[in-house]
Amino acid sequence: MSIDPTTVPAVSLNDGTTIPQIGFGLWQVPPSEAEAACAEALTVGYRHLDSAAVYANEAEAGAALAKSGLARDDVYVTTKLWNPDHGYDEAMRAFDTSMAKLGFGQLDLYLIHWQCAQHAKFIDTWRALIDLQKSGRVKSIGVSNFKEPALRQLIDATGVIPVLNQIELHPWLPQLDMRAVHAEYGIATESWSPLACGQLIDDPTLTVIAAKHGKSTAQVMIRWHLQQGLIVLPKSVTPSRIAENIDVFGFELDADDMVTIAGMESGHRTGPDPDDFLYMGW
Repeated sequence: MSIDPTTVPAVSLNDGTTIPQIGFGLWQVPPSEAEAACAEALTVGYRHLDSAAVYANEAEAGAALAKSGLARDDVYVTTKLWNPDHGYDEAMRAFDTSMAKLGFGQLDLYLIHWQCAQHAKFIDTWRALIDLQKSGRVKSIGVSNFKEPALRQLIDATGVIPVLNQIELHPWLPQLDMRAVHAEYGIATESWSPLACGQLIDDPTLTVIAAKHGKSTAQVMIRWHLQQGLIVLPKSVTPSRIAENIDVFGFELDADDMVTIAGMESGHRTGPDPDDFLYMGW
């Protein structure tokens, strides 16, 4: 089962570029499985791969793309700078390392992976990304796991607004406050852990909605993201689920469904709070 990649909407970013609204997330995909998973994703219709230095699967993502028969410009690729590489010179070196692993000359999107606000280096890091964009080595630059104070500080210090902020977002954690800040600046919101790391797959509320539409709970959650204009990054290494997660354009959640899912908000995170996270190791 595959879909026509042109059915996946493109989200316009504030620098004039666009990004496919569904991407294949590579978080927690082991390097030994990443090339095959990316190859499968590209086969069934994904045209957006989301990796990171710390995922240790950049080379595998690049290899899958190189072997796919697709043109480089046909696939949107994101990677991210890991925490020990904050700082201007460190960020420049980290970008070179990531690009060598990916195996191509220009990146679509480079993100600061975590704010690491305690170290107060994220502004210098952002200046490096700004210069990388000016040089043409990366088309777009953004952030991940930034909360409001650090995001505003970054923009105030440099005058350059990230194209997006990739944050944990799912029915338990809809991030309405951060999305309001993003809207103020024209920053797109990109959802990681969109299925709450699988913890909501058997949720009874979602099960009822899924049965109503003849879909899986994962498809319901992905559809929930799409209908709110969010960019969504589902992840799986199972071929059937990789295909299922992008087969979400033949139905719509109705207003009652959206209200019901909104009632699931609890504030529960499946990952760390960015204010507390300062893991510096590999």
